Amino acid sequence: MFYYVLKYVLLGPLLRVLFRPRIEGLENIPEEGAAIVAGNHLSFSDHFLMPAILKRRITFLAKAEYFTGPGIKGRLTAFFFRSAGQIPVDRSGKDAGQAAIREGLGVLGKDELLGIYPEGTRSHDGRLYKGKVGVAVMAITARVPVIPCAMVGTFEIQPPGQVVPKIKRVTIRFGEPLDFSRYAGMENQKAAIRAVTDEIMYAILGLSDQEYVDEYAAKVKAAEQEVAPPKRFRGLRR
Repeated sequence: MFYYVLKYVLLGPLLRVLFRPRIEGLENIPEEGAAIVAGNHLSFSDHFLMPAILKRRITFLAKAEYFTGPGIKGRLTAFFFRSAGQIPVDRSGKDAGQAAIREGLGVLGKDELLGIYPEGTRSHDGRLYKGKVGVAVMAITARVPVIPCAMVGTFEIQPPGQVVPKIKRVTIRFGEPLDFSRYAGMENQKAAIRAVTDEIMYAILGLSDQEYVDEYAAKVKAAEQEVAPPKRFRGLRR
């Protein structure tokens, strides 16, 4: 219930007025039935802007940290994401990927829209990174179409680390549904799920016109942090 209050009364109208999103390809979202909407992830604002413009409800797999933060801010964040119907997923441990797939298949099994960011995390520099194969496993297993989506301009309004977004117009593009029925029964074959994932990422790239990096975003970010110069602290002179 609160999902629709947010969408139509509290948050949705405000986002439309502030960011005046240009919507392209909305007709590619099916009016009914299960489907995956797979998009690039440039900003925290992505979580709100896409659901605000869709006619149907969409459920995202959200990282568990959004539900476990400390203090008042953590409790408010957890309340918001739970009220919006988002599903927490623990991304730590070897079974994290399987847990996310199970949750996603549960959403699709109810003929609903599932939103997912195949990169697995926000882009820290605005580039598009290699996709993780969970989206392919779900698409093949559930036998549902994948609609590629590109958020354009959200990195500029709220890059990582910026709390309050800039007020600037953004664009949301949806591509034609991708059909992977030819891969039926191949959800356990590494070559097949890699091929499906790469096709999805290529479609997102065509919509977003980002620079593509054929490595995982989390790995690149970790490597850059390792080589970053240490922070200098001012101490007392002896």
